[in-house]
Amino acid sequence: MNFLSLINIELNKIRRSKILLILLAPVLIMWFPSIINGEMNFDVRGIPITPENNFFIQGFMGMVWFMIPASLVICTVLLSQTERSNHGMVKMLSLPVNIPKLCLAKFSVLLILSFVQMIITFTAYYLSAFAVTQIYDYNFILEPLYVLKNTVSIYAGAIPMATVFWMISTLIKNPVFSVAIGLASIVPSVLIINTKVWFAYPMSYPFYLLMVEYGKAANGIYSTQIDWIPWLPVAIVITIIALAVSSIGFGATERR
Repeated sequence: MNFLSLINIELNKIRRSKILLILLAPVLIMWFPSIINGEMNFDVRGIPITPENNFFIQGFMGMVWFMIPASLVICTVLLSQTERSNHGMVKMLSLPVNIPKLCLAKFSVLLILSFVQMIITFTAYYLSAFAVTQIYDYNFILEPLYVLKNTVSIYAGAIPMATVFWMISTLIKNPVFSVAIGLASIVPSVLIINTKVWFAYPMSYPFYLLMVEYGKAANGIYSTQIDWIPWLPVAIVITIIALAVSSIGFGATERR
């Protein structure tokens, strides 16, 4: 069975699940209040940032700090549980399937779901920006290329974090503990991005990227340069190690 066939099987497994609602709900929670409180974007409290950039940054800030990581945590657990319910893992292991390949296929589905959420977020931003533009007769709509660039960079920055969450879900069989550990790891990211070792904490990557963009939009608020070294090598190493551990630990209990 080839890799694409495994991904297709995994997508079929979640077709009737409520995962898409889990991806949609955080977006609505973050952007609907942005429309209601649109006038707050004019009160920048002395920060040198335009209302349209403030609207973009504030709307995305809640997504990258908590909502996107939390969605990944929940999706990883749900994807793992599809194999553990009704002895699904035992049935899969009885087939001539390469276990690491199956593990990577399920992780690929997680990345697809994250990509879908970013598309929803991108769309929600423009719907919200259009709405507040009409309400306040001020153009809140930023150029699509600018928003797309930031959306893609946030998605790419979330991949190492996703590998860590996936590793946790494969190693910790209890879904309650897995979710608790994942959610608890999100909270410190706000503090860690201001330390010298932020690059060693994948859960802070999306928030760090947005804050760099904030620094560009509001001069003097935050660094405007991305520290690629040592960030990129460390991120690659973390991603490889997390995927390797996940592949080894995936279905380990059922194989005993």
